[in-house]
Amino acid sequence: MAKKTYNIGVEATLAVISGKWKPRILCHLSVRPQRTCDLRHDLPEISQKVLTQQLRELAEDGIVERQVYGDKAPFKVVYTLTAMGRSLGTVLVQMSIWGEHHVDELREAGLADASVQNDHSGFENLLQSTT
Repeated sequence: MAKKTYNIGVEATLAVISGKWKPRILCHLSVRPQRTCDLRHDLPEISQKVLTQQLRELAEDGIVERQVYGDKAPFKVVYTLTAMGRSLGTVLVQMSIWGEHHVDELREAGLADASVQNDHSGFENLLQSTT
């Protein structure tokens, strides 16, 4: 893996959680360890290729752990959040709250059509597990 360079801490954080799917994957993994098929069921819009890629990147960054069970194919692969992954809880809850307020302001100004769901329960699972 190539050495990464960051100028400020926010860059490092965004490098780990950026993208359409990573926050949603983290939210689902905060509830319980899951297999790829479970995540595909919870996120039906994501392709298998993208899910695999996102999980691989999260594993490389030390956010999720990939556990393989079984002696021969088909293997059972389970993804679990690491302590580092769980430590993202506060950041993700705060980002979610900020985004909800921002979308509400845009909607009130006529610049957005809908509000976002005000549900932090998945990210709040991360907060509960770090205490």
